[in-house]
Amino acid sequence: MTALTDLGVAALRDGVRDGAFSAREAAEAYVAAVEKARGLNAFVVETPEHALAAADAADAARANGALKPLSGVPLGIKDLFCTEGVQSTAGSRILEGFRPNYESTVSAKLFEAGAGMLGKLNMDEFAMGSSNETSGYGAVISPWKRNDGGNAPLAPGGSSGGSAAAVAARIAPGATGTDTGGSIRQPAAFVGISGIKPTYGRCSRWGIVAFASSLDQAGPMARDVRDCAILLEAMSGFDPKDSTSLDLPVPKWEANLSADIKGKRVGIPKEYRIDGVPEEIGRVWDRGIDWLEDAGAEIVEVSLPHTKYALPTYYIIAPAEASSNLARYDGVRYGLRVQPDQGGLQDMYEATRAAGFGPEVKRRIMIGTYVLSAGFYDAYFNRAQKVRALIARDFERVWESCDLLLTPTAPSAAFALGEKSADPIAMYLNDVFAVPASLAGLPAMSVPAGLDGQGLPLGLQIVGKALDEQNVLNAGLAIEERAGFTARPEAWW
Repeated sequence: MTALTDLGVAALRDGVRDGAFSAREAAEAYVAAVEKARGLNAFVVETPEHALAAADAADAARANGALKPLSGVPLGIKDLFCTEGVQSTAGSRILEGFRPNYESTVSAKLFEAGAGMLGKLNMDEFAMGSSNETSGYGAVISPWKRNDGGNAPLAPGGSSGGSAAAVAARIAPGATGTDTGGSIRQPAAFVGISGIKPTYGRCSRWGIVAFASSLDQAGPMARDVRDCAILLEAMSGFDPKDSTSLDLPVPKWEANLSADIKGKRVGIPKEYRIDGVPEEIGRVWDRGIDWLEDAGAEIVEVSLPHTKYALPTYYIIAPAEASSNLARYDGVRYGLRVQPDQGGLQDMYEATRAAGFGPEVKRRIMIGTYVLSAGFYDAYFNRAQKVRALIARDFERVWESCDLLLTPTAPSAAFALGEKSADPIAMYLNDVFAVPASLAGLPAMSVPAGLDGQGLPLGLQIVGKALDEQNVLNAGLAIEERAGFTARPEAWW
């Protein structure tokens, strides 16, 4: 018999509905798996009571013929989402012990749909990082190992590294993530799962701890494309509490899921073939092109000429917004407070922020404050905003000749923990393929496409037009079916 923890979102939902097992049995299996895998450090807080209560409600609903879309499905919730009565820290010591008296819109929607919560997932502090090493609660360890016999612990990607590791390790069937510049897609690629960043505004940002408000977007991470479609439907929808929320109906992404993309034009941006990227990345990209052709797509070469400016643009805009958003953490209203023996209010601010923020957060606050300062605002921030508009215009023009784009998700497979932490620029380069779609607010998805020479997953990214999540998901399914990716990490934890 298949272990219940081998079942993803759709299989759990359908199994509970059909009576193959109870929601309580599934929740207990996942709760036990979370406890067994504590060595991965994927969870900051475990909430078995929430998962079991939701399971009991699902079993009662089945008996009454009142099942909900996610009844019987326990999920992991990234610690960036505020959860009522449950510690929500954004991976930072400055918020240690903070228990909100409200629920984020996204998590509330998932719970209203019947899902339970296994716990809060570890993440890079305030979502700033590409390896999950900046967390105030220790690095998450990827469940994958290189096949060279070495025991170096690998990064699961970031900032949604806890979400990625939990799904890949089969200790959660699905999880929420957030994506500011690739933080769903890059970790999904590193651990061999699927993840989608929807169009900016599809999912409410209310109750999500802000990093860069014009970029942050919630999305699902799961075992496969169908599970992502199911979760995204539950997460999406208009929210009057979020001024950037799109007042549009939520499409039936799962019902309309199809791997037949006949007649769709898929663009291959020539600027994404950059120096220094391993040949294995290029080969898996070429295979992806062949798979989409086999699915009926027409392949066209396209140009996004301002791509080379995307990364520096992002690393001006995102820190600028972060420096503004993080000004609220001052030790006065909530979270950590460090009161020096001597000194006044200013000294308390300085001591609290010095103790509560980690090095990467401090670095980005400093960058952001600098580019927003009176002498440099026009030279850096305003110019970056203009370049962002040019990058968005590149995409608008490219849609005249194609419907979707196919690119690599990340410029490498997973690297070892500590391998790049001493070089912030090398770490930032992990986002080189993901950032352009974020700057333009477009839907983009990563699906696993193969393994590199060391047995580690590689992902392909599909980018679509604004609001066209359906074709992004459909192309993802076409790749998924042809890649036949079934590799999974061997349990060592």
